[in-house]
Amino acid sequence: MRTLLMSILFTLLVTQSVHAQGAETKETVIGVLAFDRVLTSEITAPIEVFGAAAKKDWFSSHRVLLLSGAKNKQIVTEEGLTVIADATIHDDIDLDVLIVPGSYDLDRVKSDKPLMAFLRNQGQEVRWLGSNCSGAFLLAHAGLLDGVKATTWAGGETDLKKSYPSVDVQFDRNVVVDGRVITSNGGVVSYEAALTLLSKLSSPEHANEISELLQFPRVQNKD
Repeated sequence: MRTLLMSILFTLLVTQSVHAQGAETKETVIGVLAFDRVLTSEITAPIEVFGAAAKKDWFSSHRVLLLSGAKNKQIVTEEGLTVIADATIHDDIDLDVLIVPGSYDLDRVKSDKPLMAFLRNQGQEVRWLGSNCSGAFLLAHAGLLDGVKATTWAGGETDLKKSYPSVDVQFDRNVVVDGRVITSNGGVVSYEAALTLLSKLSSPEHANEISELLQFPRVQNKD
């Protein structure tokens, strides 16, 4: 009887240890959405910030994926940069974070039913949801910003408020965090947004480490 109890206890301890190790090593997946004519900096900024962080021990359990909004993995940005995505929205992906960039051609993106369905579904499931520039219009169109404090490109706040009255639009702010949602002006401010989110996913100290690595402080608060 004692031998049986010892065997059961040992099995339970081993099982708990395996589960604990699995929890510790669970990968956190950060998805950066992209589509043709996307604004370049709004995908490259988060990829650079989180990609640099993922090389550190303290963020090594995080993986950054560039996601194509179509079945074709090749994407040509507004500025002419050709990139190849890691996966597409049609693949079986389990995201923890989703970042949505902007485009000058919003009507085309909003009329893409599979893409908008992906945004609605993933936007409700992820731990963190973000947008840069006019990406906020896409989140709002998907019904993901109702009652949420959010911003868009500098000067576009009035249009966002007029188009989506249920959004609590914030004016003259680079980055806005409301619960699990983070929105930004886009462009080079996409770096600030990514670093802000990195501080939430890790710590302000770690975010500052990556900021220093990318020499971001040199372009802040310039006279």
